[in-house]
Amino acid sequence: MMVDAGATAKRGPIVDVSLEKDDDGGYASGGWKSEDGNLSCGYSSFRGKRASMEDFYDVKTSNIDGQTVCLFGIFDGHGGSRAAEYLKEHLFENLMKHPQFMTNTKLAISETYQRTDMEFLEAERDSYRDDGSTASTAVLVGNHLYVANVGDSRAVISKAGKAIPLSDDHKPNRSDERKRIENAGGVVMWAGTWRVGGVLAMSRAFGNRMLKQFVVAEPEIQDQEIDEEFELLVLASDGLWDVVPNEDAISLARTEEAPEAAARKLTETAFTRGSADNITCIVVRFHHDKTDPDEAHHD
Repeated sequence: MMVDAGATAKRGPIVDVSLEKDDDGGYASGGWKSEDGNLSCGYSSFRGKRASMEDFYDVKTSNIDGQTVCLFGIFDGHGGSRAAEYLKEHLFENLMKHPQFMTNTKLAISETYQRTDMEFLEAERDSYRDDGSTASTAVLVGNHLYVANVGDSRAVISKAGKAIPLSDDHKPNRSDERKRIENAGGVVMWAGTWRVGGVLAMSRAFGNRMLKQFVVAEPEIQDQEIDEEFELLVLASDGLWDVVPNEDAISLARTEEAPEAAARKLTETAFTRGSADNITCIVVRFHHDKTDPDEAHHD
C-alpha cells in the first residue's frame, strides 16, 4: 500500500529567521535562538573588496510531526547573483515539501537539490546569463544533522574542541571529481587555478548551463547524531576558507559566547587577513544541559 507521507505530516509554519537586510549590500548580521533553548545561531555577511554581493544565506525553522526542524544555508554565486538568490528563495521551501523529507531525509535532499537546479535552469532559459552558485547547507531534524554540499563553500563542526570538516570542497583537481568530469567528456585544465573547461574553479554547482553535463548539482551528504561533544557548526563561503583554516575558524568561534558575535569575528578576521571575496558565515551553537567544562576532552 502506498502512503503519501507528505499528506500526513503535520507542519507548523516555516519561519524565516534570516530576515535582516542590509542597506547597500555591504554588511549584514543577525542572530536567533530556538524556543527550546537547545540551539542558537548567528550570521554575518560582508561584501568585502568585491564590487557586488553574490553571497546569500538562509536560516529557516519549522515544526514537522512534533519535531523541530532547522535549516541553514550559504549560497555563493559566481558569474552573477541570480542562482544564489534563487536558492535562497526556493531550495529549503522545496526540500520541506518533499514527501520523504522526514522519513528519508538524505534522499529528499539529493532529489530536491537536483530538481531545484533543473527548475532554476528552466526559469532562466531565455536569459543570456550563465551564472551559478554553491550550496553549503545543514539540516537539523531533532538531533540528527545532515550536511549537504555542492561546490566549494564548507561546513566545519567543533566536536570536543576539535575542528572536523563535514564537507569536502568540490574542486576540479580532486581526483574523484576530475575522473567523473573526464568520464563525462569534460576536461580539467590549469588557468591560474584548476578549472573545468578552463573556466570554472569548482566541479559541482547549481546553474552553469554551459558546463552542466560536467558541473552537477548532486550534493555530497554527511549525517551525524548530535551528542554532548558537538559544540558548534560553522558554514561559510570560500571568502572565509581561502584565508582562515578550519582549526582557526573553530578556535575563533569558540572565543565568543554569542554565535552572532562569533560570525562577525570570523568575517572580520577573513577581511583583515586579506580575503578578496564576499565573506558570509553562519555559526550554530548547540546548548547541552549537561555541559561540564572539566569533562571536555583535551588532546
